[in-house]
Order: sequence, then C-alpha cells, then structure tokens
Amino acid sequence: MRAGAVTAAATLMMLMSSPAMALTRDDGDDPGSALGVAQTLGLFVLAPLVLFAIIAGLVMLPSLGKGKKK
Repeated sequence: MRAGAVTAAATLMMLMSSPAMALTRDDGDDPGSALGVAQTLGLFVLAPLVLFAIIAGLVMLPSLGKGKKK
C-alpha cells in the first residue's frame, strides 16, 4: 500500500512539472550556435571511434612488440 502511494505521488509530481520550464532562459545563460550535421557526426561518432582506435592500438602495442622469439 505504501509503495503504491509513493509511486502515485512520484508520478503525480512528474506530471505536474512541465518541460516548458526548459524554454525559460536563466540569468547568465548564453547558448552557442547550433551544430551542423557534419559537425555533429564528427563530434559524436567519428571522434569516439578515432579515440577508441588510438587507445586500442596503444594497448596492443606492447604485445605486438614482443613477437615470436625462438
């Protein structure tokens, strides 16, 4: 019963808080210019892939340097 009441109260509070409050600018709020499609893909897709490849290469480098010594 108590869990149901807490869930109902939390749901009611979420419904009462409006996402329209995000449209109101705060003091000192200074948004930058919008990113283009190429900039967005480069920043959120290409850059992480490049960083992953660099880190993976650095991790694999010591084992590649050992090679087969007989």
